Amino acid sequence: MIQSLEMQKYISSRRASICTCSQESSRERLKCQPEDVRDTLGNNNSPIKGGIVALGKFDALHIGHRELAIQASKAGSPFLLSFVGMAEVLGWEPRPPIVANCDRKRVLSSWASQCGNIAPQEFQMEFSSVRSLTPREFVEKLVKEFGISGVVAGENYRFGYRASGDASELVRLCDEYGIDAYIINPVMDKNQDSENVEYKSAKERGQVSSTRVRYALDKGDMSYVSKLLGRQHRLIVKLQNPESQYLRGKQTVSVPKSCLLNLPPREGRYDNCYFLVDEADPLPCGVSIDSDIIRAEFDDEVPPDGDFSTFGIEFGTTQPVRNA
Repeated sequence: MIQSLEMQKYISSRRASICTCSQESSRERLKCQPEDVRDTLGNNNSPIKGGIVALGKFDALHIGHRELAIQASKAGSPFLLSFVGMAEVLGWEPRPPIVANCDRKRVLSSWASQCGNIAPQEFQMEFSSVRSLTPREFVEKLVKEFGISGVVAGENYRFGYRASGDASELVRLCDEYGIDAYIINPVMDKNQDSENVEYKSAKERGQVSSTRVRYALDKGDMSYVSKLLGRQHRLIVKLQNPESQYLRGKQTVSVPKSCLLNLPPREGRYDNCYFLVDEADPLPCGVSIDSDIIRAEFDDEVPPDGDFSTFGIEFGTTQPVRNA
């Protein structure tokens, strides 16, 4: 049943701050497969039955999202549930994701050690199928169609038609439908150099968010990005025509920015990066980004011949950005 609002509404009452100690080491081999995308829930498909579902958008998979997954894992089998097709339905301008779709399972797997040795699974619902639902109808759908045991959400979570439902209503409706509801406080960002970030509401100011991650990437502050994500930012490159798009020099590898599957940092020169391809060990490199090209620069050797249709570039955190 529902947790007591007075005593246990916030199963994570601490206002956690970001810190470098929370970062997971991500200098691992490339594990990105193009077909690894989020599964979409259908009317007759309930892989989340009996699970505890964290609700949100989960664009960046940042440390605030990780906290939702951690709390879900404490209550049962953890799942992340978001929506697909929101931009198309709401008329938003398309923009690249922060995490490449094919790289999301790797990130979620890295959370397993903090989620009871269980990697959270991620599912999506078609936004068009729930857009017109009232808050009550949305909760009813989760309970009756998908058979979940409970939900976890942040205190600023909104849901239902025109975002008419808030966390308090989520708690009330879950109680009515006989499932658990856990509302947690946001993970806070102590970095004061983010006053120019545009937030949808005053309540978002100061908390870790995907908007804040995009802001840090736009500044090229990779140390800040890593703190927000709890890991180093990884770009995924997919080449449609490797022979013409993969330009290999004596100590450089260059590709068009149009081949990126997710959001790069601002133009500039970045040190202490890693080049990831196939099952090879990560190669140290520098990275230069301009308006059209991203170029990896190696001190000793370029990657050996192989399949370069998909590869990754992971950004370091210790050196400041310099102009390309």
